[in-house]
Amino acid sequence: MIKKFIALPALLISLVACSQQSDSYEIASPDGRNRINFKLENNSPIYAVMNGEKEIISPSKMGFVFKNSDSLYQNFKITGVEESSYDETWEQVWGEKHEIRNNYNQLSVKLQEKDSKQRKLEVQFRAFDDGVAFRYVFPEQGIKDSIFIMDELTTFNLTEDGKAWWIPAYDEQRYENLFTASAVSTLDTVHTPLTIENENGPAISFHEANLEDFASMTLAHISGTKLKADLVPWADGIKVRTTKSFTTPWRTIQIGEKPTDLISSYLILNLNEPNKLEDTSWIKTFKYIGIWWGMHIGKFTFWEGENQGATTANAKDYIQYADTLGIDHLLIEGWNKGWTPNWYQNAMHQFSFTKEADNFDLKEVTDYAADHDVEIVGYHETGSNLINYLKQIDSAFALYQKRGIHTVKIGQVGSKLNMKEWHQGQFGVNYYRYVLKKAAEYGLQVYFHEPIKDTGERRTYPNMMAREGARGQEYNAWSEGNPPNYTTILPFTRLLAGPMDFTPAVFDVEVSQGYPGKRVHSTRAKQMALMVVLYSPLQMLADLPEYYVGQPEFKFLEDVPTDWDDTKVLNGEIGQFITTVRKDFNSEDWFLGSITNEEARDLEISLDFLEKGASYEAHIYADAEGTGYQNNPAEVKISNKKVKSGDSLTLHLGESGGAAIRFKKL
Repeated sequence: MIKKFIALPALLISLVACSQQSDSYEIASPDGRNRINFKLENNSPIYAVMNGEKEIISPSKMGFVFKNSDSLYQNFKITGVEESSYDETWEQVWGEKHEIRNNYNQLSVKLQEKDSKQRKLEVQFRAFDDGVAFRYVFPEQGIKDSIFIMDELTTFNLTEDGKAWWIPAYDEQRYENLFTASAVSTLDTVHTPLTIENENGPAISFHEANLEDFASMTLAHISGTKLKADLVPWADGIKVRTTKSFTTPWRTIQIGEKPTDLISSYLILNLNEPNKLEDTSWIKTFKYIGIWWGMHIGKFTFWEGENQGATTANAKDYIQYADTLGIDHLLIEGWNKGWTPNWYQNAMHQFSFTKEADNFDLKEVTDYAADHDVEIVGYHETGSNLINYLKQIDSAFALYQKRGIHTVKIGQVGSKLNMKEWHQGQFGVNYYRYVLKKAAEYGLQVYFHEPIKDTGERRTYPNMMAREGARGQEYNAWSEGNPPNYTTILPFTRLLAGPMDFTPAVFDVEVSQGYPGKRVHSTRAKQMALMVVLYSPLQMLADLPEYYVGQPEFKFLEDVPTDWDDTKVLNGEIGQFITTVRKDFNSEDWFLGSITNEEARDLEISLDFLEKGASYEAHIYADAEGTGYQNNPAEVKISNKKVKSGDSLTLHLGESGGAAIRFKKL
């Protein structure tokens, strides 16, 4: 799909000479509700943010510290100010909403030091109806030496000690931690998105957009309700290495009257550059099964041996299952040489990305898959040994291209890349972006596990499909598992950054073939609802495929799309419950997913999102009476009902339960 832009040129409102200026400026969102104030205070730049009549960020510092205590945050004068407006509607190649409006007002302030260095710095602010953003531009100005950023001084002085939902930043688990809910004043250093509920509103979420050739921003708690940008360092402590000039990612603050409003914000995408791929016809969303869950529950092994998962025989069995189920993609992990029982414990483990494991024939498998109209999804586990991976990346991608594989899952298991650098530091940021561009050269879609966070680059490179970046389904196979409220937190936190490969839809929630005492802490109906609630363009049906065969509720998994025309959140509270509806991009049908935490609840759902005057057949898959995650969790009640806009439905969700509905237009 080629994006079609309906854009209004940016309007230059004012460019005022320095002698005519004050030292204070304000820009408001198109609806006037969100406002950013900028001024020089004692020749240092500070900003503040208002939402309506409420100040949510009081005057906060800006600037940088370079190597050798060289600072860039004081002794400034304003040399120019530009205000502009922009309004366009652009089309996603794929996504949770097809047409996205990008409407903002911008304030650009040009600064210059008064001292002998006279260095220049531009700060660009954008005010949207759903939030605000700003970034720094350090232009090329004849600096010949390398520039080493040691610290970014951006602070966020929150005016309220709201309830924050957070995970720790510097942790060997990367982003794979359960969320803690606590007051802002109790935080340590945390990852973004950082979502905060204020007692009387608004709800806000801190993140960043268009992260490229820079360090990821975490947020450090300084004192009280003051947070500060904390750039993830290189191994030697330097935060960012650059030459001549730099442009930071956008520092973003999404703002909503209530937490559900944050989910329908597309501010992050709007702050990224338009699609750079001329031909996107090869980029497809899809559902897939995989030789994967069996490895995590212990039925198979990743490595060669008696219970080896990735064998030619097993692959053919799974291809037959895919054919029977009508699922046209199959992920095969462990097909290549290098898998051992302790691969993840060995520093700089060596995998081959072109040599096959014993008992596996890639050509035979891909040919057999093609005969059954099934496409193989490739897998590369780097073990965070990027030196080894990048030496082989061209030959590895070329092999997939030759074998008709168009999608690759890439893992970076390891506490640090090359046993040295943080995944989310500048080194990692550049690595992930390099791999993404390289994949595009070979016509490959990518989804990363053990990734850096999503900052909206899927707009610019739509072959960037999904990523992990949180505790996925696999934790239910071999750990204490994800608690019932976990998936009611993700849409308000991790999913604000972008799609997640959570791998939902486990039907055997009690994991009868798995490790003793391990299970999925949800009902089967909730697992089905996650297909709508947790968005991914590549949506895995994670369970062993035999549990889908002959099950009438599999019809919903067969029907539910992966590309959407529109998305609406009907209700929700962080950690409690959420109901999401999405309209199919290729039909007039709507799909609903509703989930709850460990508490059973009844929800009244208004159907006003349906087309007025039209009739729909609601195919309802819900927890059976008396069902909860600890009581008959696999029991699903299936019913049909004719409905129209203006009607309402009462959904009963069991303990950690859910409901999934297809509204088929008649």
